[in-house]
Amino acid sequence: MNILIVGNGGREHAIAWKIRKDDPNAKLFCAPGNAGTAAIAENLPIQADNIKGIVKWTVENKPDLTVVGPEVPLCLGLVDELTKRGLPAFGPSKAAAQMEGSKKFAKEVMTAAQVPTARSTIARTEAEARAAVADLGIPVVLKADGLAAGKGVSVCTTPAEIDEAIKTFFVERSFGDAGAEVLVEEFLVGEEASILAFVDGNTVIPLASAQDHKRLLNDDKGPNTGGMGSYSPAPCVTPDLLAVIQSQVFKPVVEELNMRGIKYKGILYAGIMLTKNGPKVLEFNCRFGDPETQSILPRMESSLVDAMFACINGTLADSKVSWSKDSCVCVVMVSGGYPGRYEKGIPIDGLEEASKVEGVTVFHAGTKRLNDMVVTCGGRVLGVTATASALAEAVSRAYQGVLKIRFTDADYRTDIAQRALRKKEQK
Repeated sequence: MNILIVGNGGREHAIAWKIRKDDPNAKLFCAPGNAGTAAIAENLPIQADNIKGIVKWTVENKPDLTVVGPEVPLCLGLVDELTKRGLPAFGPSKAAAQMEGSKKFAKEVMTAAQVPTARSTIARTEAEARAAVADLGIPVVLKADGLAAGKGVSVCTTPAEIDEAIKTFFVERSFGDAGAEVLVEEFLVGEEASILAFVDGNTVIPLASAQDHKRLLNDDKGPNTGGMGSYSPAPCVTPDLLAVIQSQVFKPVVEELNMRGIKYKGILYAGIMLTKNGPKVLEFNCRFGDPETQSILPRMESSLVDAMFACINGTLADSKVSWSKDSCVCVVMVSGGYPGRYEKGIPIDGLEEASKVEGVTVFHAGTKRLNDMVVTCGGRVLGVTATASALAEAVSRAYQGVLKIRFTDADYRTDIAQRALRKKEQK
C-alpha cells in the first residue's frame, strides 16, 4: 500500500510511525516531512499548503491513501480536490474544516446544536472588544477568529494584559486577516482535556483521552504555544464523562453539520473544559492534535489505516478501535526564544541515545537533515515520547530521553503530567 502523509510536524511523524508499525511493508511518502520521517518514508519537496503541487503528485502517483495532517491544507480544500479526482483522502472537506478555520462558525454551530460552551461576542474594532470585556468581566479570553498556528489566544487576567492583547490584535494586527474578527470569550474555570474522535459523517468513535500543556512555562504560565507536551489517558476523563461528551458535544455537532449539508469525515478534536457545571467546549480542531497525537497513537492497538478508510467509506459503525492500558507521555523540546523569534540550523546531538531508553520514541517536528547532521528548523523541535504501564514511569522515561538530547538553547517544561500525578498521590 502506498500512502502519502501531508505535513512536516511531530503529528505527521507519529502518524507515519504508527502506519509503519501496523504495516511494515507500506510505502510511505511525506510532503514535505522532516528528518524523522526521512528515516521511515520518502520525503517530497512539496510544502503542505501547496495544494496544486500535492494534487499534481497524487494524480501522477495515485497513492492508495492521502492523510492530511495540518489544518491549513484542510481549510484550503485539499481533501475536496483529491476526492473529486477519485483519490482517497483522510480529513474533512473545506466546508467541514471551518470548525477550526473559523471560531465564529464553530460558535454558530454549537449554539444551534445547543452544545455547552463559553459565552462570547465577536469584536471587529478595539471599541467593540473593550465593550465585550466590560460585559464579560475579567478574566477574559481573546481569540483570533481564523487560523493562527495555535498562538492566536490571549488569556487576560488583568487590565494591563487586556491592553496588551488589544494592542496585539487591533493595533499591531499580529494575526493579519485571521484576526480581523476576534472572539471575546468568557473565561472558564476547570481542568482541560483533549478529546479526539473518528467521524464518518454519522458515526463517532472517540479516541483515547489526552491532556495538552499549551503554556510555555511550568505551572501553566507564560505565553500560549502550539503545545509543550501531552499525556494519555487523562485521568479526569472517566468513561461516564466520555459518554456525556459523546452525547452532548460530538453527536449534536455532527447532526447540525449534516443539517447544513456538511458531511464531516475525519478527525474532530474538541478542547473541553471540565467546569463545575459540566464539560464545555473551548474550541474545535479539524485534525489530529499536536502534541496529543504523539501520546495517543502509541497506545492504539488497532489499525490506524483501517479506521481512516472506515471514516472515508462511511463504515465506522462496523469498526473496532482498541487501546493499550499503558500510559504515554510526550515532552516537547523547543528552540530558545519560541514562541517568539528563534534561530534555525542548530545541530542536535543525542537522538540515538535517547531512542535507546526503554519505551522511548523521539518524534521529530522542526528538524531537517543537513549533510550528515540533524539540525533544528522550527520552534517545536522534538517530541520525546515514552510509554509504560504506569504514568509515573512513562514520565520518568520521557525525561530520561530528554536529558540525552542536546542542542543550543534547548528548552522544555519539566512538569508534564504533574497534575495527574499529584491527583494519584492524593488518592
